[in-house]
Amino acid sequence: MTAEGAKSGEDVAQLMQRIGEQAREAAARLATATTADKNTALRQGAASLRARQDDILRENALDLAAGRRKNLSAAMIDRLALDAGRIEAMASGLEEIADLPDPVGAVMAEWDRPSGLRISRVRTPLGVIGVIYESRPNVTADAGGLCLKAGNAAILRCGSESFHSSSAIMESLSAGLAAARLPAAGIQLVPTTDRAAVGAMLTMSDCIDVIVPRGGKSLIERITAESRVPLFKHLEGICHTYVHTAADPEMARAVVLNAKMRRTGICGATETLLIDRAVAGTLLRPILDALVAAGCEIRGDAETRALDDRVKPATDADWDTEYLDAILSVRVVDGLDAAIAHIARHSSSHTEAIITEDATAAEAFLSRLDSAIVMVNASTQYADGGEFGMGAEIGISTGKLHARGPVGVEQLTSFKYVVRGTGQCRP
Repeated sequence: MTAEGAKSGEDVAQLMQRIGEQAREAAARLATATTADKNTALRQGAASLRARQDDILRENALDLAAGRRKNLSAAMIDRLALDAGRIEAMASGLEEIADLPDPVGAVMAEWDRPSGLRISRVRTPLGVIGVIYESRPNVTADAGGLCLKAGNAAILRCGSESFHSSSAIMESLSAGLAAARLPAAGIQLVPTTDRAAVGAMLTMSDCIDVIVPRGGKSLIERITAESRVPLFKHLEGICHTYVHTAADPEMARAVVLNAKMRRTGICGATETLLIDRAVAGTLLRPILDALVAAGCEIRGDAETRALDDRVKPATDADWDTEYLDAILSVRVVDGLDAAIAHIARHSSSHTEAIITEDATAAEAFLSRLDSAIVMVNASTQYADGGEFGMGAEIGISTGKLHARGPVGVEQLTSFKYVVRGTGQCRP
């Protein structure tokens, strides 16, 4: 057990129970914390990230070196790596969260009844949020900041890959909480890389109100199977971009290139390109030229291979694969209906995009597909809470209950009904 801060003789189960009880106590205080205090913690946390940049980068170098020794994939290394720009993005994200309206106490709706009662639906914190993630240290700042703004306590369990980086980032969040005189247990990073900590979190329904898993397919599947706590989750990001007959050629080339290659290791990266047969002969080659020049491997169906001999054969499994790498599967389809049918069969319900100048086709695409995010004429890499104006996100939820799409401060709240009367007695 690698448990810095664990009490003498304390095992993982005891450690996690203590962390959970401290979080539950902190959540009660954070639920009524003032907006000013929460914003102070966020802004001071951002300032600390900037001030501690060298320390964070030094700890990140340890994680990167260990990751390379473990032969982590290029996509995993990219997710793990920090630099001055990414640290500034974390700090700016905390400040953007501080600038958002405080969701706690916001009146969602209110109405009067014939009885004279005044009824309001009011946002309230969820309570304690557990976040289980692997190689992205920035999740530490994003998740901690979002949970705090929404009046929740957070228990963050990073993977061993990012333990040093996340611990260094956590120091800045703790500094922010201290500056605002908010409870230190409001944001806690699990101080052990022992995998038993994950198992413990999944059974802590007495302390944790919801768990957000962020990681690979095997981690999500395990958490889904074992958790006794409700989840906000997505299993995979199998995202599609569809080039319609009425697509602008230059727009199609630029958007597809960005959607695949801007960052291949994020869940919003396009993994499958669909293109209408009517324009494949003229539009596909320039798109593939740009992708290949950027270092992308293309795997395609028979029609795609007939148009370009650089394309490798796609297997049935390719249509259901989240590559998280510079690999793209390509299929030629016979119009909008065929594209929608392919997406409905193979999508993970994350993000889909259509490139078209035909408004009718665009609206049909938007209305007939039920993924969490659907787009017209935009890169799927915009599937991100920060780009949605949420400051950051705790993850992308592809489920249909409570939260869907980017999970920001509003999605980290529930609600209660407030009823005001003047002495009414029900007849």
